[in-house]
Amino acid sequence: MGKSSEHALPASGNEKALRYALILTGGFMLAEVIGGVMLNSLALLSDAAHMFTDVAALAIALAAIRVGRRAVDDRRTFGYHRFEILAAAFNALLLFGVAAYILYEAWQRWSNPPAVQTTGVLVIAVLGTVVNLVSMRLLSSGKDSSLNVKGAYLEVWSDLLGSIGVIIGALVIRFTGWNWVDTVIAVAIGLWVLPRTWILLKETLNILLEGVPEGIELSKLNQALLELPGVLSVHELHVWAVSSAKTSLSAHVVYNPQAAQPGALLAAINQLLRAQYEITHTTIQLEIEACNAVGVADVLKAGSDHWKVPA
Repeated sequence: MGKSSEHALPASGNEKALRYALILTGGFMLAEVIGGVMLNSLALLSDAAHMFTDVAALAIALAAIRVGRRAVDDRRTFGYHRFEILAAAFNALLLFGVAAYILYEAWQRWSNPPAVQTTGVLVIAVLGTVVNLVSMRLLSSGKDSSLNVKGAYLEVWSDLLGSIGVIIGALVIRFTGWNWVDTVIAVAIGLWVLPRTWILLKETLNILLEGVPEGIELSKLNQALLELPGVLSVHELHVWAVSSAKTSLSAHVVYNPQAAQPGALLAAINQLLRAQYEITHTTIQLEIEACNAVGVADVLKAGSDHWKVPA
């Protein structure tokens, strides 16, 4: 059996950006809440509610980075990297809850929309747009490498759209007097965010269920292993992610000892996985014949996770 693993701690380059974004967003959220109540704007309160989820998302993302730094121990052999995924899932559920509240409040206001003080709404919404743009700029570098940061980024991005929607709604109300537009904008903000929230939740659930990470096709990965010199078959092949930046793989590889040496074959397998799939945490069991853990004939008949080189 061979094992290759890299126990690097999660990158902390996003911590400073998250901290600054949290300060900016938290401060402005209070301004939006006060403004929404005083100016009778549901759209502004909707944006403030989304900003509240931003504050929660950024705080949780920041906590996830710090918790993720904790060292591996006897009870948690993978460390605390999975906390990042739990944080992203919580943020998605929080967004669903906020969207549901906004839709309910909009339904209550539809028949009797209150007058909206457009000047104050415009000022606050413009300032909110600036804050969101700055926060998005701070988080943009880490959104593609961490679901945790991606969740926070999506929260801020949805708020940017919300602020733009509030500005448009306030301008329409100012020149037409149609106060119901404020409610429509609030509903549009909620419906716009839901599909992206669902995508984030699906990604986090896939990791929590130890599904194959996005971007990896198991059949192609297996075929690449079979093409290595000396490999006869592969079974017990599993690929899963502990966090968005830490993918693991385990497999049993049956090889021909006359065609490949164990050490060289193990090195070739890990090189392939690192170069083509960026998988560095692996556990490979080399076998001269398939182990008793797999009934080869039964597995092949059932079509499960056993592959072999075609005769």
